[in-house]
Amino acid sequence: MDNGSESNSGKMTGSLKETMAYLNERLAVDTCFDIVYRVIKVGGRDACMYFIDGFCKDELMQKMLQYFMDLTEDELPKDAHEMSKKCVPYVEVDLKEDWEGILYGLLSGVFVLFIDGYTQAILIDSRTYPARSVGEPEKDKVLRGSKDGFVETIIFNTALIRRRIRSTDFRVEMMSAGKNSKTDIAVCYMDSRVDKKFLEKIKNRIRDIKVDALTMNQESLAECLYERRWYNPFPKFKYSERPDTAAAQILEGNIVILVDNSPSAMIMPTSIFDVVEEADDYYFPPITGTYLRLSRFLIAILTYLMTPTFLLLMNTREYIPEAFQFIILKEPENIPLIWQFLILELAIDGLRLAAVNTPNMLSTPLSVMAALVLGEFSVNSGWFNAEVMLYMAFVAIANYTQANYELGYALKFMRILTLILTGLFGIWGYIGGIVICLLFIVTNKTVSEKSYIYPLLPLNLKKLCNRLFRLRLPEARK
Repeated sequence: MDNGSESNSGKMTGSLKETMAYLNERLAVDTCFDIVYRVIKVGGRDACMYFIDGFCKDELMQKMLQYFMDLTEDELPKDAHEMSKKCVPYVEVDLKEDWEGILYGLLSGVFVLFIDGYTQAILIDSRTYPARSVGEPEKDKVLRGSKDGFVETIIFNTALIRRRIRSTDFRVEMMSAGKNSKTDIAVCYMDSRVDKKFLEKIKNRIRDIKVDALTMNQESLAECLYERRWYNPFPKFKYSERPDTAAAQILEGNIVILVDNSPSAMIMPTSIFDVVEEADDYYFPPITGTYLRLSRFLIAILTYLMTPTFLLLMNTREYIPEAFQFIILKEPENIPLIWQFLILELAIDGLRLAAVNTPNMLSTPLSVMAALVLGEFSVNSGWFNAEVMLYMAFVAIANYTQANYELGYALKFMRILTLILTGLFGIWGYIGGIVICLLFIVTNKTVSEKSYIYPLLPLNLKKLCNRLFRLRLPEARK
């Protein structure tokens, strides 16, 4: 059979010469320096091995190669199945006869061995990935608890969860998406606790993804899984870099999705109460955890209402009670308050972006310059009033109390909208902005098409108390 017919059939023929010709052309081995192939003798037959340089463990492959080359003609089995059972001294071994599976394994870093006369390739998973060490994530830090975090290698991440859930009920299904990238996706869940209809829905959506590649990793996958209501800024997914958080969500019946090359887990379905929760709530006693949780709720509300409320009171000073007259501006405003707030909203985001892209050795000088320029100098220059700077400083700092970036930006967008409406229409604009924000939250849906504010709507008092207050853990009550 010639190369063309071999390619069209989609399966191996057993001829090593045809196999090498097809693979060398398909993989462009003369051009790609990292694709290595070598012709050897195994049991008196011609054989060829293919692998990606940098993915294989050199010492292990050296031992296996020596073992293969020492096989005699009498010791060589008649087919690949017997070969894998008797003469491959390794644990992770698979057999493939279709080219799609062979190429997928090879390009994923698996060592592939072809032997003349065998109609199946022997795939030996001896790969090792370049990976950083498992350390505490920069974003999801806790005062107590474990200090390990997810990394960019998916097999390490599944192992970190498996270490915490030693149950036969725990499932990890491997899937892939992307025509060219074929990105590995691991779907993790508890078989007896997960919503089976929702699970099948998510798996079908992953199978139906028709994209060239998941270029932005988890965000690309999230946009493929949830395409509706893009205009609603409130997060549909919760992301965590902590294995303990992912394990806890799995045990609660949720689905956790891990994407190769991404150091975080995607948790679904997610409600507004799930987004606000943090690991520290459970690493402290109930009363302390309740205080931390309620504090985050209160601060989130304040970050949204602080500047629009101040703007409303400055425009309608007759509403200010006698006891709060001290909040009135002490200096005349050279620029309308609405424009001061909007400029500072943009300036704070500019400083945040600058901090992300600033080398570590320059971060301290940048912080000093930012404090001077946006501090006393900006007030003395007449651009901003001191009260405006104070309230915006509170908002900027309070945003960091939320571990979820998407929630922080959702509150920011709602705050800017309410500011603009308040500046244009006064008290009615202020009320309208709050109503719009509440509508965005109430009408939002989780990925499973359930209420975004459950158990508040529909009301479930017992579960609502568990969401608002950090009660004793179930195992502690037994």
